[in-house]
Amino acid sequence: MLKPRALEAGSRVALVAPASPFTREAFDLGIAELTRLGLEPVYDASVFATEGGYLAGAAALRAEAFLRAWEDPAVSALLAVRGGYGSAHLLPLLPPARLRATPKLFVGYSDNTALLSFLTCQCGVTTLHGPMLDGRLAVGEAAYHRPSFEALIGGRVPLVLEPDALRVVRAGAFRGRLYGGNLSVLAASCGTPYACDPPPGCVLFLEEVNERPYRLDRLLTQLAQAGVLARAGALVFGEMRGCDEPSGAVRAHDVIARVAEGFSGPVLTGFPSGHTTGPAWSLPFGVDVTVEAVTAPRIIIEESPVG
Repeated sequence: MLKPRALEAGSRVALVAPASPFTREAFDLGIAELTRLGLEPVYDASVFATEGGYLAGAAALRAEAFLRAWEDPAVSALLAVRGGYGSAHLLPLLPPARLRATPKLFVGYSDNTALLSFLTCQCGVTTLHGPMLDGRLAVGEAAYHRPSFEALIGGRVPLVLEPDALRVVRAGAFRGRLYGGNLSVLAASCGTPYACDPPPGCVLFLEEVNERPYRLDRLLTQLAQAGVLARAGALVFGEMRGCDEPSGAVRAHDVIARVAEGFSGPVLTGFPSGHTTGPAWSLPFGVDVTVEAVTAPRIIIEESPVG
């Protein structure tokens, strides 16, 4: 895996919009928070483009802005302003050789899973499943977990992550390279040249929002039948916010428990990264982590995502 350089005080972070548009208010609030963290946000006018009512500009425009920031030697990282939809449009327009030539840290989640997975699986560049501007940094520390974000962009490892909500579904311990992201986006990539393709012996993190239990079952079945789940030695699920039936008769946990019955390694649930009700914690993709599913469950980031 190629590792981008670590961020430090004054590092320039390019704000990119690979998916959906956003409000200027959220954008400005997010810039203020990045500045408060000691980083220097940079962007160009294309970030404010819109197309079709749900896209942040034409695919070519978004891809060109992404590559322009990626290849700028003064930029240390790229951070997505928002998820929504559209990141997959960029993948055919991003040459892996160019991305590998000047690796940068890309930060995002939700629909940006398409880019996170592409960069880690197809390009061999480490990434960060972390806060975007809209809805997270724009809100402040009530919406993102500052300690994990700052530690990982700065390369401060080993890092022990023990959120209170983390629960054991299947006991055990396993060490492997971490991959994953949003479940719907990963499932949608199956059958494409950009499919989620982690190596055997990996740790797989899966998170989702507002998908009913039967839909979670369908998405997980798709990953299982595509052979993705079989490559994992450990599974870590997110908070799965809004994924229980409204009546409470069937829960997301019930689906996860059924998956765990046929899985040989440890399984955790409730890790608050991505779509969370509280502060979203950051997770590095493409580096070694240890999953400890014991009395006090935790994830230990053994390797830094930045060099």
